[in-house]
Amino acid sequence: MASSVFEYLQLKIPPLAVLVLFALVAYGLAYSLPYPWLEQSIAIVLAILLLCTGVLVALAGVLAFNQAKTTVNPTQPAQAKQLVITGVYKFTRNPMYLGFLLVLMAVCCYLNSLLALLACPLFVVYINVFQITPEEGVLRQKFSDFDDYCRQVRRWL
Repeated sequence: MASSVFEYLQLKIPPLAVLVLFALVAYGLAYSLPYPWLEQSIAIVLAILLLCTGVLVALAGVLAFNQAKTTVNPTQPAQAKQLVITGVYKFTRNPMYLGFLLVLMAVCCYLNSLLALLACPLFVVYINVFQITPEEGVLRQKFSDFDDYCRQVRRWL
């Protein structure tokens, strides 16, 4: 039964929805057990910097996919027409997910809650298990040079 739930969740929930879900988790943690860890002005500046960086990194990934004329639909990796290894993909295999993580970190900084930060590693685990690993399986079957790319470029950073 556990494996069927595991398989059911693979590539089913769009990562943007996962980001929103984990931001809500962070919000719940922040307001149920508030524990500020930064001066508020520093928290706001850090949140803005992380938000801007996250959006730019994610958009760089989307733009690279658009230039390559391949799908950006994360629930349908089999529709990929080519392996994108240029631009931001020279530094991270998953710039969109990295960007989402930075946005989540921005939310946590804005909430200024140490406990809310727990949402970040949970997000990484979820995305690794239910999104990236299944995607990589499809890409490995579809593109013969995928393993070489994986040896050259890290999953996150």
